[in-house]
Amino acid sequence: MAKANLENVTIVLKGPKFPGNVGSAARCAMNMGIQKMMVVGNRDLDDEAVRQMATHVAKHIVEGIRHFDSLDEALADFSWVVGTTARQGSGRGPVVPPRRMGEILAGLSQKNEIALLFGPEDTGLTNDDLRFCQTLVTIPTAGFKSLNLSHAVMVICYELLLARMQNEDRIAPKLAGTKELEGMYAKLKETLLAIGFLLPDNPDYWMMHLRRLFSRTTLLAREVKILRGICRQIEWYGDHKERKSS
Repeated sequence: MAKANLENVTIVLKGPKFPGNVGSAARCAMNMGIQKMMVVGNRDLDDEAVRQMATHVAKHIVEGIRHFDSLDEALADFSWVVGTTARQGSGRGPVVPPRRMGEILAGLSQKNEIALLFGPEDTGLTNDDLRFCQTLVTIPTAGFKSLNLSHAVMVICYELLLARMQNEDRIAPKLAGTKELEGMYAKLKETLLAIGFLLPDNPDYWMMHLRRLFSRTTLLAREVKILRGICRQIEWYGDHKERKSS
């Protein structure tokens, strides 16, 4: 297994409720060798409370936190997104344990920016949030499934630190970024609606299944361009055939 490159890993906290949890998460990230953090939404957190829980050792991580208003914007430049969830079910798709996640990310992190996405303390990530994710991970517990945000961050980052300590170097190729993937999915949805494959009253249901299909592979940027080109050719063929028959 390849060594995980922690320099390409970012902790992304969506809608955290408590500043102390953000500070504690920054400290956990620092303990495990991860230096970058983003916060999506909730720009009103008490900065002093965040710094107190982070302590001086993670001060630079807190000062370097990048803030965004939406996941679309925050995740645009990432090639692989890992979503954390305690809830499971057919609506959420297959999940892996943290150890398997570390194995998956070890090679991918060599040339690709990786986001570790955590949801709000009270609700976690929604199904709509999880559409951005190529991997879903659940932390096993003996009973009560809900973990403190910083504890969840620590467990996930610990597994990546273990993956960092592996000996073999095997580098994965540069993957398509989230912005490129979202553009592909938007074009695919538009084309499938036009040819009647998707029902107009609930197209996102089947699009979620297609997202899961593609998330089981590693799409390169050139492969995303090919798929978008296929969609454009399908649309051209439909328009050409319609004009020819009229």
